[in-house]
Amino acid sequence: MTFVRTVLGDIEPGALGVTYAHEHLIIDGGRPVLMEPDFDLGDVTAMAREVDAAVALGLRSVVDAMPCDAGRNALKLADLSRRTGVHVIAPTGLHHDRYYGSAHWSARVSVGEIATLFALDVTDGIDANDYSGPIVRRTEHRAGVIKIAGSAGGPSARDARVFEAAAQAHLQTGAPILTHCEVGTGALEQLRLLTDLGVAPRHIVLSHVDKVVDRGYQRELLRSGAFGEYDQSFRWGGAPNGTLQVLAWAAEDGLDGQVLLGMDAARRGYYRVNGGSPGLTWLLAGFTDAMAARGLGEAIRQRLFVENPARAFAFATASPEGGT
Repeated sequence: MTFVRTVLGDIEPGALGVTYAHEHLIIDGGRPVLMEPDFDLGDVTAMAREVDAAVALGLRSVVDAMPCDAGRNALKLADLSRRTGVHVIAPTGLHHDRYYGSAHWSARVSVGEIATLFALDVTDGIDANDYSGPIVRRTEHRAGVIKIAGSAGGPSARDARVFEAAAQAHLQTGAPILTHCEVGTGALEQLRLLTDLGVAPRHIVLSHVDKVVDRGYQRELLRSGAFGEYDQSFRWGGAPNGTLQVLAWAAEDGLDGQVLLGMDAARRGYYRVNGGSPGLTWLLAGFTDAMAARGLGEAIRQRLFVENPARAFAFATASPEGGT
């Protein structure tokens, strides 16, 4: 039987309930915060209040998407999960090169060594030092997803090494893969690379793709069997809401079974507890109302928030041939 791996242990996929598929609950320092102080999300007490407000509207699970050595803190994610009762899926993986720099260890070790570090986060426990080196002290909290990032238009040469490592770690552990698609682009190139490396599309989630309001692009992506993660719903300003548009197209095309929703709210200014907006409640309040007004009712919301995440974040099971 397959399972979902949360920071506090394994659960059945059906136990996830209403799920936000791409968030940043904790960013605890690191180079991202040095680059942009608004990324500082290290206050567990404040985030617990923010999460509790969404829990009151039905939130039950969150996928955190800040990978190795970029502000990830497994101990704080576990603390947040205990305080709020929300299941938290913690990541391994690597983000964009800009969050590390040219001297980072990831540029100086082999693909196989990177894959081993990813896999050990999943099987043995996330490093308390977040792979900032040189000492590794594994916690009891294991990663449940492999988060990696692609550049605009598709993976760069550096990205390709990380994608290869992620594919190897997936094949070793069964952990699903969650990708960053820069400005929504490159999803199809990412998908081809990962599937060529042996990863089945059903274990791949391609994030931010609703930035590309193109029906053909969305159809090709979703028809592949991979999942598209839409998280731009509060970012359209005075323009027509492109997230609503691509969701409507997916529903019309019978492809809403491959869509997930998140907010990718990686800044203090997005959270009401910090005086920002729209707050973590947005998807279950303002955007749910907007979906209903567009004719996207309860049945599709059940798929987007509950049924699809239960499939997307379940670990692969081995086939008789040894694949997944």
